[in-house]
Amino acid sequence: MTEQHYVYIMLSNTGTLFTNVIKTYTKAPYNHASLSFDPDLKEMYSFGRKKPANPLHGGFVKEDIFTGTYSRYPDTTCVIYRLKVTKRELSKMKRILDVFIKKDQKFLYNILGVLGVSLKEPIEFSNSYFCSQFVADILNRSGIQLWDTLPAMVTPDHFRRHDRLELIYEGKLFEYPALPELRSYEG
Repeated sequence: MTEQHYVYIMLSNTGTLFTNVIKTYTKAPYNHASLSFDPDLKEMYSFGRKKPANPLHGGFVKEDIFTGTYSRYPDTTCVIYRLKVTKRELSKMKRILDVFIKKDQKFLYNILGVLGVSLKEPIEFSNSYFCSQFVADILNRSGIQLWDTLPAMVTPDHFRRHDRLELIYEGKLFEYPALPELRSYEG
């Protein structure tokens, strides 16, 4: 039997001022996208706040549910999807991600790109991403093209509406059954 390989895409809504402003425009329930290689979300990556208390300092982040930004927002809601991938696609994603990890200080948050989505005009800069652009770009560069649009035009809602993604959970983040018991949230 062939081993199955998956990546996990989490869409979330922390309820912060920034996500509420975006939500006013998008009307979507989730406005942040993250990529993980494990179902318990131990290693999750995105573009967002570098420091949980400072929404203005953004870039590439390895997200930690229990110590990062999410820990400040215990009522965060989320939806988690599973995407079946080949071993080769998974390997490519991890190689691409290694570049982000090794050079994380070179990457900036693409706030103008978020504005570009609302204007229906892609705004791209070298080494600059917003969350869903990052996840779409990682997939795209690994050979997984889910849409006929540039990653700079992909929103979290694009993931929510794609039939190739399998819904595995929707609800409060800290009630997600696959979270490790050892690090249970004590909010």
